[in-house]
Amino acid sequence: MLGYRHAFHAGNHADVLKHVVLLQLVDYLAAKDKPFWYIDTHAGAGRYTLTQGYAAEQREYVGGVEKLWNAGVLPEALARYVELVRTLNPHHRLKYYPGSPWIARARMRPQDRLWLHELHPADYALLEQEFASGPVPARVCGEDGYAGLKALLPPEPRRALVLIDPSYEVREDYVRLIDALKQALRRFATGVYMVWYPMIPRRESRELPARLATLAPERWLRAELVVRAADAAHGLYGSGVFVVNPPFTLRSALAESLPRLTMLLGLDRHATFTLEGSAD
Repeated sequence: MLGYRHAFHAGNHADVLKHVVLLQLVDYLAAKDKPFWYIDTHAGAGRYTLTQGYAAEQREYVGGVEKLWNAGVLPEALARYVELVRTLNPHHRLKYYPGSPWIARARMRPQDRLWLHELHPADYALLEQEFASGPVPARVCGEDGYAGLKALLPPEPRRALVLIDPSYEVREDYVRLIDALKQALRRFATGVYMVWYPMIPRRESRELPARLATLAPERWLRAELVVRAADAAHGLYGSGVFVVNPPFTLRSALAESLPRLTMLLGLDRHATFTLEGSAD
């Protein structure tokens, strides 16, 4: 969806959940000597300026990352996330927010590799500039991320983390997501796949987690964060992350973090979280 710009929502409650989980996954893969690939089907701009432009218009980060930035002692997973955001803001002022590719690269090694796909021409240009150089080899592709994912699997090192994070602006996004993940699992069943999805008053959104669970019924974990009551007039009331082949460390980290996230980011008495998996 070429009209969508993630900068409007940079650093909001959904980004916080997504990036806390992403950081856990990247750190787990990087803890082993063997190289791995990070494949992002909808990479966005790479990083975002919060004090001007689109992000400054909506200021959604105020209800998201800024609350953790100003919090006191946090659970380990949340503290590591905030520490990483601070490395992008060395003057102790929250001005920049890292996108998913930036977070992944910050924890990867020279033997690893990033594959980043982005169709929006403006975001592609920013992404290409951001990843033109660096300690981790990166390929920025201005092409359809689903087609790119198919071409890359199975990966050469036989280890990969795939992030699928479309805009969900149109119903077709839900269909393409399921088809892409189904094909990916056929080609590379042992990869770690992370899907972010919005919680909005739409049937496709409500049904998506159950549909994802049918693709890998024995090896998945789902985390959701609801920040307010569902309201058709105001759209996004929460978000979820679905991980196929989750590392064994992920569940305990989220069990510790989600209650604190709910307390910090919740807007009304309907704020809550869900954590469940195939082992339940």
